[in-house]
Amino acid sequence: MSAGRRLLRLGSLAAALGLWQLLTSYDVNLWLRFEQFPTVGEIASAFGERLGTDAYRQDLGHSLRRIAVGFLLAAVLGVAAGTAVARSRWAADLLGPLLEVARPVPAIALVPVAILLLPTNEQGIVFITFTAAFFPVTVSTRHAVRALAPVWEEAVLTMGGGRLRVLFSVVLPGALPGIFGGLSVGIGVSWICVISAEMISGEYGVGYRTWQDYTVVDYPGVFVGMATIGVLGWLTSTAVELLGRRATAWLPRPAAGAPGPRPRGPATAAAPSPQKEPVA
Repeated sequence: MSAGRRLLRLGSLAAALGLWQLLTSYDVNLWLRFEQFPTVGEIASAFGERLGTDAYRQDLGHSLRRIAVGFLLAAVLGVAAGTAVARSRWAADLLGPLLEVARPVPAIALVPVAILLLPTNEQGIVFITFTAAFFPVTVSTRHAVRALAPVWEEAVLTMGGGRLRVLFSVVLPGALPGIFGGLSVGIGVSWICVISAEMISGEYGVGYRTWQDYTVVDYPGVFVGMATIGVLGWLTSTAVELLGRRATAWLPRPAAGAPGPRPRGPATAAAPSPQKEPVA
């Protein structure tokens, strides 16, 4: 990224914070009521006070551990389920209807199920986090695998490769761009749901602390929690995107500002080629 783009992004953030400070300092009340909002300075002061406390570090540790466990489980099982549904008629018939019925249910609506089903709140929050990321990863993987051009698989089979060789040399590498698209969506949805679950049934965590601050009318503390959630979500999403770029570094990249040629390789979905039916 060029220095000009970095300055532009920093400038937009600084402008937003400056407008916030102006509106809250003068208690502007034009339909939107800013008189009860804390100023940027008050939030920064509260953030500085909490940053070095044991309670803040403990909350960060709990939220990050829940995200890590739930998201990693969703990544592994989501890729496996999406690949199976796309490649096997048996999996499509057995798992497909279950996935389509369960997918529209919001993960946060499963909090009562998690409370009744799992023995501890900690396991319930991890379950909610896993569910939130599982379906975006599964659906993206399924579409990415089905979009692969059949010619690459046929070439490997012609040269004597088996089904495992096709899976690990053609299917999974070719589907990586779509898989990481689902992972990027999944990590964002996971943060939404883990914070909500912590607010409802958590004992520690950023979401739990943010809700506690709201109940005692500590509005600067509420915004400290919101800022923490935003930074954590941005960092984890950036980490997933960087990992995706490294994993797909073999793909041709268009030059900045230019459309570039279409990539040629297992990831190319040839439009004229018919989709290959899942194997049994």
